[in-house]
Amino acid sequence: MKIDWILIGWIIDMILNGIVWLIIVALAIPLIDKTDKWTRKAVKLMGSADDFVRKVLEDLFELIEKKNLQILTAFVLMIILGVLAQIGLIPKLIT
Repeated sequence: MKIDWILIGWIIDMILNGIVWLIIVALAIPLIDKTDKWTRKAVKLMGSADDFVRKVLEDLFELIEKKNLQILTAFVLMIILGVLAQIGLIPKLIT
């Protein structure tokens, strides 16, 4: 009886590939779980930072309205709109 070495090599290759993929999955699943927790924490932090910035800007605009400070309003709006244009949230009006 002749041994088919190609078939035996193919079977050994499949077994070794299965073991390697099992190791990869065993290492990747905890890493994915950990990064998912980090992503959730980052999104929650971004939400609270967004709420804080909105509150500060709202309070600042109310203070400016109460005191009727038009020049300060112009500077604050210029800074805010400039930052938003730099990070690309609004298109630049003057190019």
